[in-house]
Amino acid sequence: MDIKVINEEATELVDILVAGVRQHNFDNMGQETSKPLTVVAHDKGGKLLGGVSGRTIYKNFLINVVWVDKQARGTGLGRELMQLAEVAAKERGCLLAQVDTLSFQAPLFYQQLGFEIVGQVPQIDDIPARFFLMKRY
Repeated sequence: MDIKVINEEATELVDILVAGVRQHNFDNMGQETSKPLTVVAHDKGGKLLGGVSGRTIYKNFLINVVWVDKQARGTGLGRELMQLAEVAAKERGCLLAQVDTLSFQAPLFYQQLGFEIVGQVPQIDDIPARFFLMKRY
């Protein structure tokens, strides 16, 4: 056995690892393909103002990233983007959404959208707390 630490991008190896996880999922949950789901907003000049991006699989909307440009925060854009993404996820048959966030990011934002905290990693020294949130549809 040869075990090593790799400190650089290893796309091919990661793809093989992901394929192994997918096969395990298929064996236990049945064949389903993860589908990307992204909703974005641009200003009239084409500048990206924000977006929500994730994937849907097994009736779950797995949210990877939510971002709104500093100048557009507080305008309701984040809420609108999330609502549009959730509508699209529901149309795909999703029954819930999942997201995680750090304490200084947006736990309250998600809770105001109906997400509930289902797990937490506490703050340790200067490492912020991390919250895992879920919303049932």
